[in-house]
Amino acid sequence: MERKLRYAIIGAGSNAEKKHIKGYLNLPHVEMVAVCDVNFEQAKRVADKYQVSKVYSDYKEMLRNENLDIVSICTPNFLHAEISIAALQAGVNVHCEKPLAVNGNEARQILRVQEASEKALMVGLNNRFTNESVFVKQYIDQGLLGEIYQAKAGWVRRSGIPGRGTWFTNQKLSGGGVMIDLGVHYLDLVLYFMNMPSPSFIAGSTRQTFADTTTRNRNGYKGNPNGVFDVEDSAVGLLHLENGATVSFEFSWASNIEQDKFYYELIGTKGGVSFVNGELKLFSEQSGTCVDIGPKLNPNIRTLDEFQHFTECIATGKQLLAPAWHGEYFMNIVDAFYEAAGNQKPYDFNKTKVGV
Repeated sequence: MERKLRYAIIGAGSNAEKKHIKGYLNLPHVEMVAVCDVNFEQAKRVADKYQVSKVYSDYKEMLRNENLDIVSICTPNFLHAEISIAALQAGVNVHCEKPLAVNGNEARQILRVQEASEKALMVGLNNRFTNESVFVKQYIDQGLLGEIYQAKAGWVRRSGIPGRGTWFTNQKLSGGGVMIDLGVHYLDLVLYFMNMPSPSFIAGSTRQTFADTTTRNRNGYKGNPNGVFDVEDSAVGLLHLENGATVSFEFSWASNIEQDKFYYELIGTKGGVSFVNGELKLFSEQSGTCVDIGPKLNPNIRTLDEFQHFTECIATGKQLLAPAWHGEYFMNIVDAFYEAAGNQKPYDFNKTKVGV
């Protein structure tokens, strides 16, 4: 009988339980052997819940002791680089939650170590694995949109601050505010659909409008009224690509709007795609007439599983859907956006060739 893959998780918070642990426990060829969190009691609670015998508060000790095949990293952003590098150097394949790092420099460090280690690192970009995204990517790859020359992406919330004083609102721990937290979902997704095109310039602005309120928190996030809040709670921008296409985007944790909205729109020479609050639509022309198409995807059939995909890639060497260099690419764009917003003038990628 083939040996099961030995799996452990670092960071035992809600994302670990809701996504990674659940995902890997569904795979019969994976054995969860350890849980690690700096809060030992939290790690023990999660380990007991899922009948895992080994509990650690020190991830380095766990990497030394457990002969792991895969580790998930579900910690605050500022620890992603440190832990990813340590795990790769220990010969462990890494499934790191998004974003890959807090900036492009850290992401490049991870990428160099990953390439030298010959181990796999996949960024946890879960929106690439939804049925809608798999369908849209196939639709685009079949040439049915033609040349995509314009895209839009956004996630705006009416009340969605993840709690003042949590690591999300502390720049040293998160790397940034809503641009990193929500932008990594849908800005990343449209760039992925467009095959990670080389950026030309980026412009935009950030605002911190709701830092002093306690009434616009996301449900379940209380925070500390006296805690650090030194990141943006809204970000808008325009990314121009070397192929001539443009991507406009908007993200907010809190806004005076009618309702929350997450979306992307792709406009091509042969057709278009709209995805708004979970509803997918296609636009095209047939027999000389504009037509709207509403795909009916079967929600009971999962067309691509993030965790199964990673283990298959480890076993076969198949190309990852969200490799480390994609994480670096995105963080380079985020770095450039923050510089453009801070200087109040566009950032020219061609002067540095960052991300190209």
